[in-house]
This record gives sequence, structure tokens and C-alpha cells, in this order.
Amino acid sequence: MFDNDFHPAWLPDTALRTVGSRRLALAADAAGAPPADAAVLATLETELGRATTAHGGAVVGPDDSPDLLLRLTASSAPGFRLVRHDGRVTVTAASPTALLHGYFHVVRLSVAALDAPSTDESHAPASALRMLDHWDNVDVHPVMGQVERGYAGGSVFYDAGRVRTDLSRVTAYARLLAAVGIDRVSINNVNVHAREARLLTDDLPEVARIAAALRPYGVRTHLSVSFAAPTTLGGLPTSDPLDPAVRDWWRAAADKVWTAIPDFGGFVVKADSEGQPGPFAHGRDHADGANMLAAAVAPHEGLIHWRAFVYNHTQDWRDRSTDRARAAHDHFAPLDGRFADNVIVQVKHGPMDFQVREPVSPVLSAMPGTRVALELQVTQEYTGQQRHAVYLGPAWSEVLRWQPWDSSTVRDGGTPVTVADVASGRGPGRRAGGFAAVANVGDDRFWTGHPLAQANLYAYGRLTWDPTLEPTAVLDEWVSLTFPDAPAELRAAIHAILDASWQTYELYTAPLGVGFMVRPGHHYGPDVDGYEYTPWGTYHFADRDGIGVDRTRATGTGYTGQYAAPWRDVYESPTTCPDELLLFFHHVPYGHVLHSGKSVVQHVYDTHFEGVERVARMVERWDEVAHLVPDDVAHRVRDRLAEQLRSAVEWRDQITTYFWRKSGVPDSNGRRIY
Repeated sequence: MFDNDFHPAWLPDTALRTVGSRRLALAADAAGAPPADAAVLATLETELGRATTAHGGAVVGPDDSPDLLLRLTASSAPGFRLVRHDGRVTVTAASPTALLHGYFHVVRLSVAALDAPSTDESHAPASALRMLDHWDNVDVHPVMGQVERGYAGGSVFYDAGRVRTDLSRVTAYARLLAAVGIDRVSINNVNVHAREARLLTDDLPEVARIAAALRPYGVRTHLSVSFAAPTTLGGLPTSDPLDPAVRDWWRAAADKVWTAIPDFGGFVVKADSEGQPGPFAHGRDHADGANMLAAAVAPHEGLIHWRAFVYNHTQDWRDRSTDRARAAHDHFAPLDGRFADNVIVQVKHGPMDFQVREPVSPVLSAMPGTRVALELQVTQEYTGQQRHAVYLGPAWSEVLRWQPWDSSTVRDGGTPVTVADVASGRGPGRRAGGFAAVANVGDDRFWTGHPLAQANLYAYGRLTWDPTLEPTAVLDEWVSLTFPDAPAELRAAIHAILDASWQTYELYTAPLGVGFMVRPGHHYGPDVDGYEYTPWGTYHFADRDGIGVDRTRATGTGYTGQYAAPWRDVYESPTTCPDELLLFFHHVPYGHVLHSGKSVVQHVYDTHFEGVERVARMVERWDEVAHLVPDDVAHRVRDRLAEQLRSAVEWRDQITTYFWRKSGVPDSNGRRIY
């Protein structure tokens, strides 16, 4: 049972103070509304009452001159409209969920929304699809634990092999998500184990309970399913997607799900990837498998999110021709145009696996006839696992703003097309696939383990609603909401700790885009050769002469050829390849001179020492302001920063020693390297 003693994150009661001190009204009639809409309208009433009760305002009728009026209207426009005139603010929307998002927008802006000059604004999300994928296990898995790639305790959904009796924290979680515009959640592991598979059948009533806890805040429920379910759950002799009995089984399964949960969103599928079953076993391809499921859910307007994370994880490390980076494009680009309209191919932002630095995946721009979703990772699997303070907003913003083509490829208004445009369906001939991310919350008091990691969940919601937002401004929003009465000294310190923290992490970990210098299995801490001689791939090819992977068309794996112009040529040559990606695309001598003027090996020495120095300053900055926050926040952040500093020193010492021993080149600054 939860005791509801969890941190309020960006919705403390004090964040409601300005709105709650005013006269508020809701103009919407739930009579005759679908149950999901009625639930959200009831939530709006509750939210207005909660704010005014706490802060002395009042809930009044729509005709009683409220300061803020929320009105449900008939419109085809997405999002919400905010009109401020003669001291009165009116928010209108065509759906209760959009109206709820409008209310939280006013809460976020506070005085700036209610007391600013007259305005008439429309606020629509870049895409209607903004989803989080939880990798939660019903049972505690003997290897992966309660939450795979989760670093904030156990699951908010499951405990001791069953759905939690008390789901009040799930509803509180949905409230946080609604406040940043996230409206879909997949509630179980994409690596579907036997126990999770039963959520589709025997445990479906329990899934309905979770959906009921999420629904009041407009958050729709999705499930990860196993492609082999007709065999493992249904007793059929095959899971062949073209077999009529298999297709019938999935149709019946979908009918049962939507009967139990009428606003159910759809299925997430990881197939023929890292040992998960898929259509390959039956001589079929990904389009065959995805379209079979799409046909089953189509009568319910359901979606299939089919993950493109497919590669050979049993490769021979001695084979330099097999390139994990190529795999998703090789598998999926030839299938463009074959996927059904309700299939979304979900593509990781980089070609590898959420490394601290990767090029943007070429798959995102290679499938104009397919709905493609951009997949990010809020869970910090390769960026410190929420033991390190690493604000990922700047990294995501770089991906969202990246232009896959030259400036001749434009959208309406002549603006060059970005990755955000591709995912939002704003590129030429594109259909929206939206955004998805691996979630990072657990049953920890602070939701994310590290209190400062809350900023990443907040930023994911805000940046996928509006990819043009500046990540620094989003960070300041989060600080202002989470610490609403903080003095300027505290706000400045938190900003300083987080603003450049992604670049700081990059400085003291894997250099120049090389990636994967982590300990196998749990992926925490340095292990330069940990994956270098395993079936999972080869990542740096370091020898006495140089380091990096040759992915050129001329002499390497040909991966650069998967990009459109101009990037296929920019990445092809070391003279034009950005320094931060050099070792991802090229095998170069340790003495190769970067655009910065430093050699590769000296860059490694300098950045790793600088990274540790930066973390030491982060620790000092927190110590200066820790007395300004509650003790539990102060102690947790202090403990995590201490671990970050210890780990950064370990990274520095192992990486610099490795490069010194391989290259034989001493540090020109004379620092001690073992």
C-alpha cells in the first residue's frame, strides 16, 4: 500500500497559489459524454476545487464573471485556445483532455497567464501522440528486477506479482503527466516475459484497473505484447502472421481488450530483437507482422507501435563487416510504404542504443511512406542511471532540430524540415508518428530516484508538445514550479548544476561519439573493452595505432550511405565530420588533429580531467544552497552528487589510462595518468 508520501514534483500546492486565489469556472456538461470524457471533466472540477480551497479563491458559475473560465466548445482545432481580455482569461478546447492541458498551461504561467496584456493564442501539440513506455515487470525478474532500465525503485503499477491494490499514486503520476501534455502510457516491459504476457488475457481486469487510475487525467493505456502470444497464451501451433487462425486469435484478443477498456490505445511490439519472438521465425517480414496486428486493432481505432530496434546480437566480434548501426535501416527502409496506416514504426533517436552521443538515426528520414515515431530515453541507462545529474533537454533538442536533408527540403512556409517535423507529420507527404520515450519513474519518494532527474521527465513532455522550446527555458520552468518559493540563489545554483550537465557527462565518459565503454549487463561505470569482444557488437576497434569505427562508403561498412545529402558526404570524410562524432564514423590515429586543434589522445586527456573538475564544482555549488531546500531533497542530491564525483574520477582514470597504454603518448600537461 502506498502512504501517498511522495514528492509533488512540479505540482506542489504552492504552484497553484495564483490560480487558486481567483474566481474560477468550468463551462462543460458531462451529461451524455463518453465515460473517458466525463472522467476528465470530473477531474477539472476537482482541480478547480483543490486550487481554490487551498488558496482562498472560489469556483463560480460561467456567468458570474470568473477570472478564469474553462469552456468546452465544438471545434476541429487541436489543443486549446487562450484569450485574455479585460482582465478575464478564457480557455477553450474541443476535448476535455485538451481543456485540462489548457488549465495546466495557466498554472504553469501563473501571473503571466492571468495578469498580462490582452492576447489571443492557440496552443496545439506538435503531434497528437506523446507516449511513455514503461519497462515494468509484474514479477521481480531474476535478472532485470522489478523495472528493467529503471533507476527509481520498484514499479508504480505492480508489486509482488500483481497489480497494486492502491493505485492512488498512479493517478498522481497521471496528474504530473497531464501537466506537461503526455497523454499515453504503455504499462509493461517491451521484453515481454511470461508473467507480463498474461496482462493481455487472464490479468486483463487488472489492466482495466490501471486504465481507470490513469483515465481521469486523460492518459490512455497501452500494452506491450509478445508476438508469440497465440502460441504461448492461445495454444495455437504457430504464430505465423499470415495464418488465418493466428489472425482470428489476435482479433478476438483485441475485441476483449477494448471491451474491458473502451479507450485503450493499442499495442507496443518488440519483435525479432534481442531474442524476442517475431515474424522472422515464420519466413515473414516486419510489415507482415505489424500489419496483421494492425488489422486486429483497426476496428477499435487502435495503434501498433512497432519498434525498429532490430539488429544481430549474436555477431562475431572479429567480423568488421557487420555493423549494428546499419541494422535498423537495412531492415526497415526497404519496407517503406508497406505498413498499414495504424502502424507506427518507433525509431530510436540514434542508430545504436541511447548513447550519450550518437548521430541521428537515418531511419527517421528514410521512410516517407510510413508513420515514424521518434523514440527517446528518459531513463538514464547510458547517462548515469539517475545517480548522475544529467539534464537531457539539450541533447533531445539537438535531435528534434536536426535537419535530415539539405535546405531544399522544406515544409509549409519554406522552413527546412527537422526530425521533429518528420515525427509530427509536417514534412512533405509525411504522416504523424509522434513521440515515445522509455519512462524513468518508480515507487521512490522522488519518483525518479535523483530529485534533479525529474527535470528530464518534465522536459520530455514540454519538448514533444513544442519542439521549438529552448531547453534552457524549459529547465527554468521546471525549477520555478518545483521550487516555487526558492530564492534566486537556489534557482541559479540548480540551473548551473543542470544546464551543461549533459556535456559534462560526455566529457568524462566515452569520447568523440565512440560509445559503449560501459560495464556489460547493468551498463554503469567504465569498462572500455567490456563489450568489445562480445556478440552484442564491436564499438571502438582500439589498437596500438588508433581507435574508432570505419563506417565510410569508401573503406568501411558503408553506413554513411544511409544518409541523405548533405550528411552522407559530411560524415564520409574526417575533415568534415564533426569532432564529437569522429570516432563513430572513422578509425583514426591517436595523433589525428581535431578541428579544435588538439590531437585525439590529448582531447581525451583534457576532457576527462575537465569533466571531473566540473562535477567537483557541481558538488560545491549544491553544498552552498542545500540549506535552502527540505532536508530530504538536500541529502538525496548530496549523496547522488558524491557518487557522481566518485564515478567521474573512475571514468577519468580508466579512460585516460587506457588511451595512454594503447597510444604510448603522454599527456602534454604532465598530469598523472596511470
